[in-house]
Amino acid sequence: MSIRVILPPHLSRLANVPKEVSLDVAQPITMSSVLDVLEEYYPVLKGTIRDRNTLERRPYVRFFALETDLSNQRLAEPLPELVARGEEPLIILGAMAGG
Repeated sequence: MSIRVILPPHLSRLANVPKEVSLDVAQPITMSSVLDVLEEYYPVLKGTIRDRNTLERRPYVRFFALETDLSNQRLAEPLPELVARGEEPLIILGAMAGG
């Protein structure tokens, strides 16, 4: 299944890829499986979205799909069907902080 992923500008520049990439991900399609394939295709991204050891999402990285924040969803939970079918993208954003 081909999944669409939109990367934040700093990660797309780091990986030297367009803002949106397509990934072939096997079923079941979960956040974890998408990130596994993303890091396999683009090894330079390993450790930028999730911790290399714990595989947990980095604090200032957020995941969105279908106008919904999926950041606190378990990584093993299936992604929404429209994302899994490649009809809607999974969006990875760098969160803003400060004041």
